[in-house]
Amino acid sequence: MSTPASGTPQHPDGEADDPLPPVRATFAKETWKEVAHLLTNFPVDVFGFVYVVVTLALGTGLAVTVIGLPLLALGLSGCRLAGRLERRRVRALLGVRIGEPRRLRMDRLGFFGWLWAAVKDPVAWRHALYFFVRLPWGIVTFTVTLVMLFVGWPLLPWVARGMANADRAMARGLLSPSDELERRIAELESDRGIVVDTAAADLRRIERDLHDGAQARLVALAMDLGLAKEKLLEDPETAARMVGDAHGEVKLALAELRDLARGIHPAVLTDRGLDAALSSIAARCTVPVRVVADLPGRPAAAIEGIAYFTASELLTNVSKHSGARSASVDVWRSDDRLMLQVRDDGRGGASPDAGSGLAGLAERLDAVDGVLVVDSPLGGPTVVTAELPWREREFDHHG
Repeated sequence: MSTPASGTPQHPDGEADDPLPPVRATFAKETWKEVAHLLTNFPVDVFGFVYVVVTLALGTGLAVTVIGLPLLALGLSGCRLAGRLERRRVRALLGVRIGEPRRLRMDRLGFFGWLWAAVKDPVAWRHALYFFVRLPWGIVTFTVTLVMLFVGWPLLPWVARGMANADRAMARGLLSPSDELERRIAELESDRGIVVDTAAADLRRIERDLHDGAQARLVALAMDLGLAKEKLLEDPETAARMVGDAHGEVKLALAELRDLARGIHPAVLTDRGLDAALSSIAARCTVPVRVVADLPGRPAAAIEGIAYFTASELLTNVSKHSGARSASVDVWRSDDRLMLQVRDDGRGGASPDAGSGLAGLAERLDAVDGVLVVDSPLGGPTVVTAELPWREREFDHHG
């Protein structure tokens, strides 16, 4: 069993920084995109320079008046918007994915809170600096590229790639989140939305299961018992038969409620821990499953629950889709991480593409700083490794 690699650094939009591409003396599609970027630098940089100079000059010049600070705040907010558009241009033409900085939440700050936050916003000021210093560079790149198109054709790919790499570095330096803390805040805000959506979906599922299952059965049971009560004196045999049927319905309702409670949080997980809980779901799988647990203790209850439901969903996939003859579940601790690996000898081809169950699992794990790695070539075997943070379990009455 191998621990998944940590991979490349991730931005809040879920995409990694791309390395600077090498110089290539070819007129490939990427070269023409770079040429287009360099030619559009001039109008974009002229507009950005004029906007920054005019709005910030007016805002600071009128700061002693009642409209000065709001005008400065609006101007800086516009710099944020211009930076967002520039990141899209850089991504489309230069292939550089730059994470989105944390947004200012005016609905939570109120007007004066937003005003102060906007005026001292480091992201907006760095975006303003970006457009302020780029005008000379935009003129140079536009002129050189235009000349190369007509008189320096053999050298164009090299020159374009060199200037484009300088643009990539400038965009990353001034248009990316200001520091690792800000990037982490943006990630947490995104993950919080995923957690809220997941919790809402789980509540809707529980409500639907109660309404369509146990609740409907209990309503029918109450009606049957009412009819049996009416027949108790005039037709005791029929009443006894109806009570017997109602007893069977009670057993079914209790079974449905137990299944629903198991789906919320199984008692075996709370009482006996992850090892016993994984053995329980392995016993219900339609293919033989071997469980190996090597844990020095118990992690936090929330981490235990996520690991349990991850294994449960993965084994459900094995039962329904893999065509496997056997499977295994391994769980162990590696430094400050809880590792869970589910392997099967099925047909393979599992993919965490958007819309699949594996994509949903990956989002849930990401919301708690977890990682999901899928290795499933066609023909199998399939190995899915989940990595979660190991958080110490707080003492409670369960021990």
